[in-house]
Amino acid sequence: MTNALTLPSMGGSLESYIQSANSFPILTQEEESSLARRLWNYGDIEAAQQLILSHLRFVVAIARGYKGYGLPQADLIQEGNIGLMKAVKRFDPERGVRLVSFAVHWIKAEIHEFIMRNWRLVKIATTKQQRKLFFNLRSMKQGLDTMNPQEVDAMATQLGVKPEEVVEMEKRFNGSDISLEPMSDDEDDTYSPISYLTDGAEPSQILESEQINHLREKGLRQSLDCLDDRSRHIIEARWLREKDTATLHDLADELGVSAERIRQIEAKALQKMRGVMVTAA
Repeated sequence: MTNALTLPSMGGSLESYIQSANSFPILTQEEESSLARRLWNYGDIEAAQQLILSHLRFVVAIARGYKGYGLPQADLIQEGNIGLMKAVKRFDPERGVRLVSFAVHWIKAEIHEFIMRNWRLVKIATTKQQRKLFFNLRSMKQGLDTMNPQEVDAMATQLGVKPEEVVEMEKRFNGSDISLEPMSDDEDDTYSPISYLTDGAEPSQILESEQINHLREKGLRQSLDCLDDRSRHIIEARWLREKDTATLHDLADELGVSAERIRQIEAKALQKMRGVMVTAA
């Protein structure tokens, strides 16, 4: 379905894209139901496109809640749009709910997965329970100081986990026990983050600084040398610049490929870098 759709381009500024997304009118419930039935019963691509375009503004609003992770806003919106398209494809108009209520789970799920793959390039959480703990720790923890035993016990009780799991996740969160690795795919990808994802934000400069420092650890230069020129350029532009880091769309325009292709190259390069760094350690 997605290959046949035409969405607003992010080739220009983010502000221009947002203006474009907000220009599409919000559908009435009757209009939405009619379009959804056309898609559900007849596979009408034009109906799917109208449903998606009318909900782009909601993706932008949701993506704004994740600025604190230091990831490009354009990339967060792009991932949210993928979630929106998945929701539209699965939306049953006979369920009696509005599309936006159904789609919010899919939008947040895609953004959540993107954060877990890319935030500081580390494998912080690999299971559904760890993902939940990671996001709750970020939203519930007071300040950046290490929690004392009483705070650990209170959080463990509230989240229904063991105190040592809270301590372990806090170490990963603070970067004391991490490894360079993008989030790998696993079979447990049907989690529902809507109940625990936070809309709060921390200063992105803190995360970006930690990310840069980590990438400068032993073995980085050797791992970069193992990449082809294009892959190395993507990694350096996305993660190693002190400022003006490139988005997926920036690099897509520069290299003449799709943003999805840039993401695939990036993920493969990071995996290769990790293998080299482990060997060099």
